[in-house]
Amino acid sequence: MSPATTATPAALPDPAGEERRDTPAGENASPSERRTGGDGIRELTAAQEMRALTHPVRLALLELLSLEGPMTATEAGERIGESPTTCSFHLRQLAKYGFVEEAGRGAGRRRPWKLVDRGLSFSGIGDEEQSVAASELSNMLLERWLARYRSWQQVQHLDPEWAHATGTSESAVFLTKEEAVEVREQVAAILRRYEPRRADPAARPEGSRPVEAVLLVHPIVDAHSL
Repeated sequence: MSPATTATPAALPDPAGEERRDTPAGENASPSERRTGGDGIRELTAAQEMRALTHPVRLALLELLSLEGPMTATEAGERIGESPTTCSFHLRQLAKYGFVEEAGRGAGRRRPWKLVDRGLSFSGIGDEEQSVAASELSNMLLERWLARYRSWQQVQHLDPEWAHATGTSESAVFLTKEEAVEVREQVAAILRRYEPRRADPAARPEGSRPVEAVLLVHPIVDAHSL
């Protein structure tokens, strides 16, 4: 995986060469200490931040909140197949590092949680501790992306129209570093046009459904392997 990654809870590479994901900061960090740009993407620079995310339940919770909005630990548990107690614990841990926050009190004892930032990015370029933490998080994200794609492969025959509308593509081309950034920026710009639909169900056209796009742009280490 590239030294830097950007992912949304559904996970999508960012033009900056970092792994981005729609949501996170350091332990007990205040908003002023968090590196969040004008695009709402927060930059993770500490290994402890990355390690706090490297857990399947926590990633599942971030993905769920990104796609479906605020919900309680009980509601989240029903969706991801975990107990309310487990989800409550991991939501509190995510809140400790500034990834989620309470969305206000609901009716009765209802306590929904929501994402803090629109997205996050992190880089494996740094000291050894940061590089190891970034690599472990990147690998876990990649496995989750591939697992979801394999799940779709197993059932795509049940929906031929969507099977024809989606797919995979691979190209090996010669690019400069600047051109590689341009490719990522152009793809990200196309996908950003549809981002408002995540937060606003009314903006989703009839027939739309959650669709994941994963872009991997990297130099080929051994050109003779082609």
